[in-house]
Amino acid sequence: MKNILFLFTLIFYFLTSSVFAKNELYEKIDLFGEVLENIKKEYVDEIDQAEIMDSAINGVLQSLDPYSAYMSPDLFKEMQTDTRGEFGGLGIEIGMEAGVVKVISPIDDTPAEKAGIKAGDYIVKIGEEQVQGKSLMEAVKLMRGPVGTSINLTIRRKNVKKPLEFTITRKIIEVQSVKSEVLSKEKNIGYIRLKSFNENSDNQFLKSIKKFEKNSKIKSYVIDLRNNPGGLLTQAINITDFFLDDGEIVSTKGRKVSETRKFFAKKGDEINGKPVIVLINNGSASAAEIFAGALKDHKRAIILGENSYGKGSVQSIIPLGNGGGMRLTISKYYLPSGKSISEIGVTPDILVEEIGDDFKINSDKDNQLIYAIKLFNS
Repeated sequence: MKNILFLFTLIFYFLTSSVFAKNELYEKIDLFGEVLENIKKEYVDEIDQAEIMDSAINGVLQSLDPYSAYMSPDLFKEMQTDTRGEFGGLGIEIGMEAGVVKVISPIDDTPAEKAGIKAGDYIVKIGEEQVQGKSLMEAVKLMRGPVGTSINLTIRRKNVKKPLEFTITRKIIEVQSVKSEVLSKEKNIGYIRLKSFNENSDNQFLKSIKKFEKNSKIKSYVIDLRNNPGGLLTQAINITDFFLDDGEIVSTKGRKVSETRKFFAKKGDEINGKPVIVLINNGSASAAEIFAGALKDHKRAIILGENSYGKGSVQSIIPLGNGGGMRLTISKYYLPSGKSISEIGVTPDILVEEIGDDFKINSDKDNQLIYAIKLFNS
């Protein structure tokens, strides 16, 4: 009898909790309608109700995290070019931080990188438009435009008092994700610069490794992931697997069982255990952090440079009935150690900060790469 009474009480509790939760939701919907009606009647300027609703939808998504967002039908169509290795614009990966647009990284050999935009810069104005209060997707749309046209960006940079002005000419961005060369006086270091993890990166990367492995002088490798904004999870797993014989590479955890997975390395180290240094900085994000974090956790590489960005989440693009779409975070990345990448990033084994205003990756001013070469040859 007591058991039956307890079960009845439990069922009643859940039913009433559900009813109260629904009532509260309906009250909030009514409140939203009331606010909208007052804006329509009383606001100083005429407003476009469709635009207001779009802003409200986007506000809901952006309140979740910096990477979830609403895309209008026009923007959704444009966004579908992002992972195919060719897209128009300035050549920067951006995110939101405390309502401000932040540069995750400038992509190598693009107008933004050549103009001097750096990872960690805050974009405060695009042309004459203030960025504060705009969504990430609205900022992206402002930066895109016809090839050959110019745009002015106003930047705030850490430790620089005055805002910086940049005029950048838009162009078609063709991302060639892999570059490689032999380094050091002894010609014994294989250097691979991985700029992004797009659809064909693993094949390009493996081709470079096989070329180096035919060279008997190559004794060690530098893998450069600085200003690599990430890309496709599958590519991160494939490229990390080239350096591991076994063990976990990364896991994803989400609310759905289908989004909770573990990925493991297959047997076979493509460089036969040769020593590796991985270069990272604040512009190394997402898939780049998976690669660096996995090799660090397995003690397969020395990580050198600066702390990475800390974007450890998976976004799904969900088409909507109006022809638009939404980008929604559905799971988070976890390293083999169980640590989350989100907002923390990967900490280097050896901290080497970039020095000087004339710093440039893979040049005689690149103190981080010079440090790595000295470390191998010492």
